[in-house]
Amino acid sequence: MTSEQQPERAESSRPPIPEGADDPAPDPAGDPAPAPAPVKRRILADLTPLRTSADYRRLWIGSTVSWLGQSMTALAVSLQVYDITASSFAVGLVGVFALVPLVVFGLYGGAIADTVDRRKLGLYSSVGSALLSVALAGAAIAGFHHVWFLYAIVALQAMCGALNSPARTAMIPKLLPPEQLPAANALTSVTTTSGMMFGPMAGGFIVGLWGYQSAYLVDCVTFLAALYAMWRLPAMRPEAESGTGPRGRASVADGLRFLATRPNLRMTFFTDMCAMVLAHPRALFPAVAVIWFGGDAKTVGLLVAAPAIGALLGGLFSGWLGRIHRHGLAILLSVGCWGAAVAVFGLTRNLWLGLFFLAVAGCADTVSMVFRTTMLQADTPDDMRGRLQGVFIVVVAGGPRLGDFLAGTVADLTSPGVAITGGGIACVVAVAVLGLRRRSFATYDSRA
Repeated sequence: MTSEQQPERAESSRPPIPEGADDPAPDPAGDPAPAPAPVKRRILADLTPLRTSADYRRLWIGSTVSWLGQSMTALAVSLQVYDITASSFAVGLVGVFALVPLVVFGLYGGAIADTVDRRKLGLYSSVGSALLSVALAGAAIAGFHHVWFLYAIVALQAMCGALNSPARTAMIPKLLPPEQLPAANALTSVTTTSGMMFGPMAGGFIVGLWGYQSAYLVDCVTFLAALYAMWRLPAMRPEAESGTGPRGRASVADGLRFLATRPNLRMTFFTDMCAMVLAHPRALFPAVAVIWFGGDAKTVGLLVAAPAIGALLGGLFSGWLGRIHRHGLAILLSVGCWGAAVAVFGLTRNLWLGLFFLAVAGCADTVSMVFRTTMLQADTPDDMRGRLQGVFIVVVAGGPRLGDFLAGTVADLTSPGVAITGGGIACVVAVAVLGLRRRSFATYDSRA
């Protein structure tokens, strides 16, 4: 972050006063130290980043609106593939065609974001995504219904998204002071979870009334908000801070080598993998809906929605997160809470109680995400932020899919209950071991 973008700080060599200490003594010049400003007790999400930065406000609004449209398109593509093929396997391939570009271009997109003007990269990739939605709408209107075309568009959309996400996320620490990053990341969680909840609902409604082309056209319109936000941003060229190579060249290997020297940043990835790989019961929802609760597809929908509802509530009631300075400890506790909630869900046989614990897990995941992202943004040099965000994309994209595979395998060998409860317990144990082995992570203080 450049000096002109940070709030001015008074120059002082005096150490911070510990919490609970007596009033500070006067300084040597004889002037009494100013009384600390009272901390405002917030419950709802802290909107300070939206009030203080017009650039961030436009970026957040644009991302929220466009993410809603992209979620609508994702559902419409799945419905159209099934309409063409009548095959659930063909629908499942949509995720495969999206995953590979996300992993590959997530890493290289981060390296590109550390080389070029991030504003231009975000703008051009958003234009590419918008043109792909135009292509989907045009093909649907023309009656060009071919599954290979849809797979190709999905892969290209994932590529554009993998280029856009590291650039957009790396911009935020240059738009806001460090103390506002937790609030900004909580607002990001509201964007993603609300889009995941309401986008498919709106997409299904629109497709049912007016066809696939209508959902794609709405997505084209929603992209205008993201394009306008990117257009209004100032230049966002990376600043050489890490000294890991000549300016103008950014290597993925350099980013991985930098991560190898930062144990606390590595811990943010390890803890997330504990949750997403060991305790990710999503693949077992169809089975437990029938076996445990005697339900049907609507029950599966409730099980899928419960963590998203908890995550959304966690973002909406995130005002207290700004008062937490022990970010590492907060991550360990929230990931442990995720694992414990999943383990208890595996023991329940009451649907509403099970939905409650899934919602608790989703809320804990939001808390973990806020502090993991904040640490990644605040403790990474500006010319490394894109590459570290690329690694973040790979973990977020690949972790849940590995978790689906592990949960399904264990459930086939034993039972869904053993897979879910055992996975939750394994998550708690793994996080506890990580915390004991890397005690500096638990003592990490964002004020230091």
